[in-house]
Amino acid sequence: MTYCVGVLVEDGLVMIADTRTNAGLDDISTYRKLHHFNVPGERVMMLASAGNLSVTQSVLSLLAEGVPADAEGEAPMRFIEAPTMFQAAQLVGRAIRHVRGIEREGFAAANLRFEVSFLFGGQIGAEPMRLFLIYSAGNFIECSVDAPFLQIGEHKYGKPILDRAMTFATDLYDALKVSLVSMDSTMRSNLGVGLPIDVAVARRNALDLEVSHRIEAGEPYFHDLRERWSAALRAAHRAIPRPPYGPAVR
Repeated sequence: MTYCVGVLVEDGLVMIADTRTNAGLDDISTYRKLHHFNVPGERVMMLASAGNLSVTQSVLSLLAEGVPADAEGEAPMRFIEAPTMFQAAQLVGRAIRHVRGIEREGFAAANLRFEVSFLFGGQIGAEPMRLFLIYSAGNFIECSVDAPFLQIGEHKYGKPILDRAMTFATDLYDALKVSLVSMDSTMRSNLGVGLPIDVAVARRNALDLEVSHRIEAGEPYFHDLRERWSAALRAAHRAIPRPPYGPAVR
């Protein structure tokens, strides 16, 4: 299982992803799911993945080496060479469909589902910073000012926190903090999501990463965040009046 979240606010972009992969109770491993494709001063692009690990690795390799064109006679395009964010998102979709075409028969024979999704965000040149969610069919949707975050993987446990706390006007590092609380909530409810956590922050128009960090087990800040959030929830619960239902309180 996986949990990845991308948040696009006025000041910039936050993306975080866990690293746990699970192929059974006795086969738990750590793989990076948040990848960077950067040319400082020209572009900053981040890609987070969820789904079948072999598929995501094949898609990433195609993006690095060059995705075959849909039309005959056209040269393959590398991800880092895409001229716009929209065309880069299309390139991820094309790579997914190319891998599906190669692996379809093998997946069907093994009775496996072709499951993959990506969060893709960043900025190229002077165009606006953007954030996309790309599905296993290769189609995608884009983040909006009214809904400034997107998630993939095990998203249901962390979404209520983002729904309540995240707006387009949220400070960039407050967005990172809320995203980490969202990750903590997911980790507490699903053992298939776990540390280490990869974090990336890019400020709008900087065209470079401002933060690229891995949170390991025992890191003081994340441990403190988890404890403070738990304490805040307990305090909020105690501060809310008792429901006025049932037998009267004497």
